Amino acid sequence: MDEFTDVTYEVDNGLAWITINRPDRYNSFRARTVDELVLCFKRAWGSDEVGAIALTGAGEKAFCTGGDQKQRAETGDYGPSVSGLFEVDALHRVIRDVPKPTIAAVNGFAIGGGHVLHLLCDLTISSDTAIFGQNGPRVGSFDAGFGTGLMARAIGEKRAREIWFLCRRYSAQQAFDWGLVNKVVAPDQLRDEVRAWADEILMLSPTALKILKQSFNTDTEHFAAIGQMAYSSLKMFGETAEAQEGIAAFSEKRAPDFSPYRGN
Repeated sequence: MDEFTDVTYEVDNGLAWITINRPDRYNSFRARTVDELVLCFKRAWGSDEVGAIALTGAGEKAFCTGGDQKQRAETGDYGPSVSGLFEVDALHRVIRDVPKPTIAAVNGFAIGGGHVLHLLCDLTISSDTAIFGQNGPRVGSFDAGFGTGLMARAIGEKRAREIWFLCRRYSAQQAFDWGLVNKVVAPDQLRDEVRAWADEILMLSPTALKILKQSFNTDTEHFAAIGQMAYSSLKMFGETAEAQEGIAAFSEKRAPDFSPYRGN
């Protein structure tokens, strides 16, 4: 897996840059992408050269748009992985557990599972052209656990439910106003701003930062168990006609018809 195809990894003066490198698919992730992301975060975790980690997407259009729905429509899953499992839960865990501050550098669409990835990072710095939102209920999917619980903690129950129940799109300024984003900058200033924040982090005690991050995580750790239950449900739900309608509608570029399933 050292020969990455879907992700790039580089270290620059204490800051590890992990970049989802699938701009032709709006940096959506397949199973291989997730495997590579997990490995990159673990590599940064174990490196004495790294004190902070930035996650971003290649190109100017997207940070990450979640699971690759084209892959899902083509094969019925997210493609092969090293373990045989779709390790998105492991990715969520390693972003939370890595004992170094993580910064999401949101350079475009942060939608669906991509929106959850930025939420899981400790800090989010956004381009003013970025767009935020969830997409699961539109394509017959969901991301409970951290995807709901952390969002409600960050912005409140009413706004979190709005994001999930309406699947609207939100500007970077709206995300900032709601507390989803720490700072908004012009696109050409994004990397420099992340660099500046990382440099401040790198001046601080790594052990103190580690304990602080673990302390923050303790308050929301129970969402991990809810997430495990949700993944089990999602696997079964993905095989239903209702979920298949969401996938088909996405592939055919039409509005889904979920009306037959309202009495379930």
